[in-house]
Amino acid sequence: MGLWTGTALAADDAGTVRARSEPAWGYCERVRGTSRAEAALELAPEVFASIGVVNTGDAEGGSDQMPLGVPRLRLTAGLGYDFIGIYRGDKLRLRAEAECRRYQALAALQGAVRQGARLGETAALRARARALAESLPRAETLVAELRDELRDGGATLEELNAVQVRLDHLRALARDTEQAQARIALEPALAEGTDLGALLSAFESADDQVEALSGRLRRARAWRLSVRGGYDKVFDVEQDTPLFGQLTLGYNLGALWQGRANAQAREGRRLETRDAVDGTPRQVRQLLGELRITEQAEHARLGEVSTLVADLQGQLREVERLETRQVRRFRDYLLLELARLQAEQAYLGAHLETLQALLKGVKS
Repeated sequence: MGLWTGTALAADDAGTVRARSEPAWGYCERVRGTSRAEAALELAPEVFASIGVVNTGDAEGGSDQMPLGVPRLRLTAGLGYDFIGIYRGDKLRLRAEAECRRYQALAALQGAVRQGARLGETAALRARARALAESLPRAETLVAELRDELRDGGATLEELNAVQVRLDHLRALARDTEQAQARIALEPALAEGTDLGALLSAFESADDQVEALSGRLRRARAWRLSVRGGYDKVFDVEQDTPLFGQLTLGYNLGALWQGRANAQAREGRRLETRDAVDGTPRQVRQLLGELRITEQAEHARLGEVSTLVADLQGQLREVERLETRQVRRFRDYLLLELARLQAEQAYLGAHLETLQALLKGVKS
């Protein structure tokens, strides 16, 4: 028994070490500690002792005034153990693990709900930032060259202003991207490649398991299989062996009506979790619908942008063969506009990839 208990506690300790890297570590520590405290009482034997006075001997004579026996001091002490406690202790530990998994999934789902439409933007913003980092230096160089040409009389102020406006748009897009990345970094991160549908199913499965294990614990309370033994001494009475032992099997008949009640509680919890107006599962399902709409819109937009990028790249190849001043100005405009579209293309491509990963377990 001690070996079984030690093994169970060691397993719990290993789980606690692993939990330190989990977002719900504090909650898991609490429920695991609570279950270990409750299981300790279930798994350990009971020490008992009692002392009192009992009547001994046979009734003397037939008079109603005569006592049934002579009062004697009695001392009883020993150990008792309920073997059903092994079952209850194991179920307490399993329920704590299910509650931990439930909370981990819930924390991730709540983080997704808080991000809302921004969910999945991390990789997309990173891709846009990379595209802008590659194109901005060249754009800066183009504007600097145009300023030099303006001083030398090779360009007009209108041409410089037109290019500077496009450069300013790129700079503003880069600043907005950096600010968006900083804001997202302040929020709990959802692991890349996370499937929201699978995460929601994991939450509902763990929540159902918590209720199922609670039902098993309620049923286990109806049973008792205990052994008690120890020292039993009645003073001033001759006893050959002042020891006793007892094996008891008990069953509470109320358990006959528990099955239907436990099933009702389990189904009620499932419906409550699924349909609660302010519940996370309902909010996640709404978010999944919104993300599906976003995915479809961005898929169409990516096709449009990709067509524009291919068209501008073709125009650039044509104009770069010519050397006139007007053609060079047109080329500069094309380069800056292409940089903006490529940044948008990078964002849409990365965002779509993330959205598809988030939605892969969700039925269309």
